[in-house]
Amino acid sequence: MAKSKSTSQKSPDLVQNDKSFQRAGFFRRLAAMVYDALVATAVGMLSGLVFQVVVLILFETQLLKNGGFENYMDYFQSSHTLQLIANAWVALWITGFFLWFWKHGGQTLGMRAWRLKIYNLKDEENISYARLFLRLVTSFLGLGTLLVLFDVKNRQSLQDRVAQTEVLYLSKEANDHKSW
Repeated sequence: MAKSKSTSQKSPDLVQNDKSFQRAGFFRRLAAMVYDALVATAVGMLSGLVFQVVVLILFETQLLKNGGFENYMDYFQSSHTLQLIANAWVALWITGFFLWFWKHGGQTLGMRAWRLKIYNLKDEENISYARLFLRLVTSFLGLGTLLVLFDVKNRQSLQDRVAQTEVLYLSKEANDHKSW
């Protein structure tokens, strides 16, 4: 059962007491992860496109030294540093996607679709970005959620245990966007 309450409730008459919500099971979490993986892929692709366009403009205007290459893609493929920066840029945006949604409402888009929400076990305050980042890292790309299959009694994933959070299955009323 939940031990914490939401601090972002705006319409108490639409939201039940959080103690009535149960922790989410494995398959509901898995469905939300698949949904979020699709959204995160789109975020990654868009951020990668923006990066490539900016670097292409810098290359074509010769603000970026071309290193003897006439074709931008040849230049990009030969530069391991530029590829590393591009990958870090995309990873930063994907990380930001998860952290921002978890911090502002406790739900990603996939969690919202499957009526899941992250709650804080440590105290009644909002979860800090540091703890949310710890939660993201310890999820091991979702593999930490497999622990829910073995922890039938508590239904807590590895990332929830480490970050002292829980994922609850909300009612339709509590998941209504008006209660955000």
